[in-house]
Amino acid sequence: MSAAEKWTPNILQSPADRAMHLEQRRAQLLPIVDDLRRLAREMEAEVKEFDAIEGDLPGQARIRAWHVSKPLFKAADDVESAIGDLISFNGRYQRSYEELPAKREKKREKKHERKALKGEAPQAIERPPSGADPAPAEKTHFGDVFDGLRKGA
Repeated sequence: MSAAEKWTPNILQSPADRAMHLEQRRAQLLPIVDDLRRLAREMEAEVKEFDAIEGDLPGQARIRAWHVSKPLFKAADDVESAIGDLISFNGRYQRSYEELPAKREKKREKKHERKALKGEAPQAIERPPSGADPAPAEKTHFGDVFDGLRKGA
């Protein structure tokens, strides 16, 4: 895929294209992670060297340096976790849309085989005729409370 073309959901449906997408994004993001970490370390070292500001308590300058550089370290971690999220997306897509239909078909076949061994034929669920009265056990159990509901349904 050329740099001018955009990735679309249609393209990401094939395993080869998803792998290519992941490698392209990894190639883009890893240098950013490295650069952010380098910048965060240098910035932390730089601000640690600043003199204490008048009115600082002992160690407050060091805490301030950590507080200032922490977002850069977090940004590097977040970009790195984006790579993990892309890997997770690939795995979930594969399990949910490529492997699941085949898995369900195998399960269905096994179920039919078990029924065939037992001598049962697969049957559809039969509904009682529309004018049929509910089972007597139901009527005695619930009484006449639901009679009005049954008529309207």
